[in-house]
Amino acid sequence: MRDLTIREASEEDVAAILELYAASGVESAAPGAERFTPEEARKHLALLRRYPSYRVFVAVLDGRIAGTYELLIMDNLAKRGRRSGVVEDVAVAPECQGQGIGRAMMLHAREACRAAGCYKLTLSSNLRREEAHRFYESVGFERHGYSFRIDL
Repeated sequence: MRDLTIREASEEDVAAILELYAASGVESAAPGAERFTPEEARKHLALLRRYPSYRVFVAVLDGRIAGTYELLIMDNLAKRGRRSGVVEDVAVAPECQGQGIGRAMMLHAREACRAAGCYKLTLSSNLRREEAHRFYESVGFERHGYSFRIDL
C-alpha cells in the first residue's frame, strides 16, 4: 500500500509546488507575466502564512510531493457569520493522476472546512477543463451559479 500524507506546505516544498503548477497547467502568474522564482515563491509563502485562515497544502506520496492545493476559510457578516471555504490552485502531478490524490486533497479540504464550522466549500474551474469538472463532481461538488472575474 502506498503512503499518502497531506500536510501544510513548507518553504522546502516550494520548488516542487512550482513544478506541479507548470506541469498541470495551473497558472502561477498572470497571463504574460513572469513566473515566480523559487526564492520569490518562498517569500510569498511566508506572506501567506501571516493570514490565519489561508493555507497551502501538499500531498506527499511515498516521500514525493505529488499534489497541492490552497484553502481559504473566511468569516462572513452575512449567513449569521457562518464561515465558508474556497479551494484554489489544485494540482496533481500528471503521472500521479488517477491514484486518489486529488480525491484525498478535496476530502482534506472538506474536513478542514467542517472542523472550522463552514457552511460551504467552493471552487471555480475554467470552462475548458471538462475533465477537472468531472473530477470535482465525482468528489461531491455541484455546478452552481456563474463565476465572474475582471483581469486587472
